[in-house]
Amino acid sequence: MFSGTYTALVTPFRAGAFDEEAFARLVEDQIDHGITGIVPVGTTGESPTVDHAEHLRIIEIAVKVAKGRCKVIAGTGSNATSEAIALTKDAEVVGADAVLVVAPYYNKPSQEGLFRHFSAVANATKLPVVFIFITQRTANEIGVETVARLAKACPNVVCIKEAGGSADRVSQLRQAVPLDFSILSGDDSLTLPFMALGARGVISVASNVLPREVVELVNLANAGRYAEALAVHERLYPLFRDLFIEPNPVPSKTLLHWMGRMEAEVRAPLCEMGEATAAKLRATAVQLGILG
Repeated sequence: MFSGTYTALVTPFRAGAFDEEAFARLVEDQIDHGITGIVPVGTTGESPTVDHAEHLRIIEIAVKVAKGRCKVIAGTGSNATSEAIALTKDAEVVGADAVLVVAPYYNKPSQEGLFRHFSAVANATKLPVVFIFITQRTANEIGVETVARLAKACPNVVCIKEAGGSADRVSQLRQAVPLDFSILSGDDSLTLPFMALGARGVISVASNVLPREVVELVNLANAGRYAEALAVHERLYPLFRDLFIEPNPVPSKTLLHWMGRMEAEVRAPLCEMGEATAAKLRATAVQLGILG
């Protein structure tokens, strides 16, 4: 069962190359602040713009640095089933604890196509499989019936990162899947309401920046202390909002750069923040005491 706070890690770059030292520091910081797990090379980690060798190296470094102190859920998704299978097999070899597989983007398969895609990946590995769709990026929703079908057909399909933005869908999923099937929020701003309806945690972008605070929010909610969790949510909400005022992970990497953690560099076609949005993000970071 997946429960707790998992960070969808950004991938630091320097002069066009993967910055292994900055990445290792980021992983250590996550562990130091009580994170349940890390998710290297998801879409927040700019997976579409790293090549296969880089992709595997990022997972290797995550596993090496984590040393079993937190779970490593390796991003292995692709819009080609064969590539997703290959990445998943490689992630298993280098020691990942589970894999995160995104719904195929752009080619927009039918529900039957989605079922076959995720089934093929799950059947190619012994690792637990977490799957995700993000409507605005994949242009395709994994239907509740398809989720239930996958959970029944594939014993290692055990969790969904729910990023569709609908609290009602969380209730639908909770009714459709077994109790030991985990739902994790895929949107920081919806973590608390989703957990009130049966989700067990979050795969978070904001925890790249404030891991301790996001862990606190999730732990309070899992303990049923919703009034206290709401106070944390309300304090962090401006950051949850502003980390998405430009395409993810541009704002996160920009803020981490201001904090002295890494370069703000992203790979094309992403680019640096505009002046107005950067000023808004900086103001929020100052308000929350992240920056002086």
